[in-house]
Amino acid sequence: MRSYYKFILLAVLCFNGLSCKKYLDVAPDNVGTLDYAFRNRNEAENYLFGCYSTMQQTSNVIYNAGFTTSAEIIYPNNLITNFFDQAGFNLIRGVQSTGNPVLNYWGGNVGSVKIFQGLRRCNIMLENIDKPIDLSASEKKRWIAEVKFLKAYYEYYLIRMYGPTILIKDSFPIDAPPESLKRKRASTDEAFAYVISLLDEAIPDLPPVIENQAKEFGRITKFIAMSVKAEVLTTEASPLFNGNPDYVSFKDHDGKNLFATTYDATKWQKAADACKAAITECEAQGIHLYNTAPTTGIGNVSDELKKILTLQSAVTEKWEQNPELVWALNYGFDYQGYTIPKLTSKSVSMANTYPSNWAVPISEGDLFYTNNGVPINEDKTFDYAGRFTPQTGDDANKHYIKQGYETAKLHFNREQRFYASIGFDGGIWFGNGVVDEDKAYYVQARGPFAVSGPKSFNSTNITGYWPKKLANYQSVMDDSFQPIAFHMPLIRLSGLYLLYAETLNEASGPTQEVLTYIDKVRNRAGLGGVQASWSTYSKTPDKPNTKEGLRQIIHQERRIELSFEGQIGWDLRRWKELQDVLSKPLQGWNINEGNSVNYYRPQTVVLPLFGLKDYLWPISTTDVIVNENLTQNPYW
Repeated sequence: MRSYYKFILLAVLCFNGLSCKKYLDVAPDNVGTLDYAFRNRNEAENYLFGCYSTMQQTSNVIYNAGFTTSAEIIYPNNLITNFFDQAGFNLIRGVQSTGNPVLNYWGGNVGSVKIFQGLRRCNIMLENIDKPIDLSASEKKRWIAEVKFLKAYYEYYLIRMYGPTILIKDSFPIDAPPESLKRKRASTDEAFAYVISLLDEAIPDLPPVIENQAKEFGRITKFIAMSVKAEVLTTEASPLFNGNPDYVSFKDHDGKNLFATTYDATKWQKAADACKAAITECEAQGIHLYNTAPTTGIGNVSDELKKILTLQSAVTEKWEQNPELVWALNYGFDYQGYTIPKLTSKSVSMANTYPSNWAVPISEGDLFYTNNGVPINEDKTFDYAGRFTPQTGDDANKHYIKQGYETAKLHFNREQRFYASIGFDGGIWFGNGVVDEDKAYYVQARGPFAVSGPKSFNSTNITGYWPKKLANYQSVMDDSFQPIAFHMPLIRLSGLYLLYAETLNEASGPTQEVLTYIDKVRNRAGLGGVQASWSTYSKTPDKPNTKEGLRQIIHQERRIELSFEGQIGWDLRRWKELQDVLSKPLQGWNINEGNSVNYYRPQTVVLPLFGLKDYLWPISTTDVIVNENLTQNPYW
């Protein structure tokens, strides 16, 4: 009977004028051919956007190792409900393996992007760019430049994770023999050189700015590519890749060294030159530090609070209205329901939907300076030994701490970026639908009966600190949740300033130029210059006068300025400092206690497991077996 129905169906198709032969040859819907994909400008542009798509997919922060493994945010692993894939956050707990790598951008797995697939799309685009007959010469030149940038960025992404990578310079023919598909890894020097060559080819033909923002906003510009080049060269010059003794014996099966075996100081100067060139181009296109307080949703607000909102908005302002934002991706930040504490009794009812459980460890809060602009353990005027002692909010701190509320002494007299970045028990949280400062909410986190305190396994912040920086002040969580979307920055001008200061210090040691660019960032944060702050307030006043001391200052500045933005995890890796950060227990407050004396007793919430091998990702065992030319990364 089934055969009979199939015969009838086939006969009807033939009868309707479609020959049986043609029917069997028809391509299914949504399956294109290369000739079709490049038959005209519009179709080719769609393919170009497909080349971009791999990059856009990397913008979800939960799949960004620079975000999840930085020890800036802890996500609990004992939840009854999994709100999202938390595997990236669990990497600091030592769950990585060669059998099933987490965030596997080499082979691709759940949540991870198949970067090699993105590279193949780019190669196909370049190989077929001459086919659209209605594509103008100027547009063709621009598209080629964009695709070369994308190839460079994808290879760079792989280098950051895996070190030596496979350079996909062209596509495989459809009839290529299987053995030719098993390519070898290039050394890191070769890989970085290829990435820089692609960027150098792309930069001259990229537009200086996006003129048609309605249709093209988010596409690559000259200043974006120059800024990425600066970051790539800085990464190559950094300790992880520049003569790293841990990898001196790492070779492929033919005995070829896959890492640079000797330190090359000239790499820092090349990086410094690229940073300065990128800064010059960015500033020429009107990019500058975000220095003007926002006005939307703001009524009667003090100058002190306006400065806090300015620092927050440098991250959460809309891209097209943010003069500091060099580059972001079009995927919005979708996790404000995890970063905003419960501030009203009505908001508590949404605890199982928006759990407010992205927790910041105490060690992250300790990074931020005092209001004198030096570390809390160096400030001669700061009671570091008594920092956990409760103290009552007073008039002098009313813009940051609720008057009459007891909180830790640690929270008083801190720099403005501390109050803009971290939500803490007793801390003012302006916004959430309130426009006047005298009616502003504050965080009440002590004990399960407090509005912001523990509610359930799912909706408990296990440290008592929230990443306030990742919440738009206009977002409202009350009887409903109304987030104001923003794009997570990939590069901000302040980060570029500090990158230049870092590379220049490594190339030349302490100079006035180095201090000038650090102080640009510090001044926006309301702090004095490095030299003045350290000479006046620090127990180590000569620290800025040596390359090593200034290196520590610059690293801490970057960790403060770029906190929670998905950059610091990569910085800590390239500096070879992540192992040190994750060698200590990550602690939070004693959150179930309602009494302030008992609450402010640090408790260990995570014992990280991070070893030397974790600086590079393992390649899946399956991939190593299939391609016998691959060498597994060291120590795996």
